[in-house]
Amino acid sequence: MNKPDLQLPEHIHPLADNELFTFACHSAVPCFTECCRDLELALSPYDVLRLGRELDITSQEFLDRYAIIEREEDDVFPRVYLGMVDDGQANCPFVTSKGCQVYGGRPAPCRTYPLGRGAWQDKTGCPQAFYVVQRETHCRGFAEPIEQGVDQWIAAQELADYYQANDMLMPLQHHQKLKQGCKPTAEQQDLYLATLYNLENFRNTDRNFQELTDLALLHCAVDWLIQQFFDERGTL
Repeated sequence: MNKPDLQLPEHIHPLADNELFTFACHSAVPCFTECCRDLELALSPYDVLRLGRELDITSQEFLDRYAIIEREEDDVFPRVYLGMVDDGQANCPFVTSKGCQVYGGRPAPCRTYPLGRGAWQDKTGCPQAFYVVQRETHCRGFAEPIEQGVDQWIAAQELADYYQANDMLMPLQHHQKLKQGCKPTAEQQDLYLATLYNLENFRNTDRNFQELTDLALLHCAVDWLIQQFFDERGTL
């Protein structure tokens, strides 16, 4: 596997295969929860699904209460962000002095840090990835004497499903027709949101979807959107 040749900032350290790093985050770390404010936290469809489950609300209710949807002119698809609290510090709506109230359903960016993951499709369409450590000077977690590797961190933070879900989006988000300059219509952008960010409703569109796992359902939703957007009958 050939990793992309990237120019990274000084605080971003690429990890070699099997390389270990030292980090831990817990309530005794002096900067505990300081990273939970003033964030531009993008949410994937799987993030929204899991957060809704943790809060015992639907994905649509989560979007209505906690999300900001942005549609920039240059963006191919709408972006979904977690809305911060207007309290002068722009805190996450789920953070308290004792930690995260939705820890079991926390989104992938929160689980991943201090790792960073770069993913792409190879020539055969298979997802590939590389990892970095983000050694930010304000984070005191790097002083903790706990050493681990990427695989250990992924397992401990239960990231595998999140990464798999994000990789499933690549055939849609990086479709060849989009690279050629085609852009979804406003109606197709609405369909993108209604399908991927409201998977409970998509499950109800076909009785064959009822017994599927969340990841299998997401895969079907992506395939369905690709067919809607890019087949010979589509407008792209």
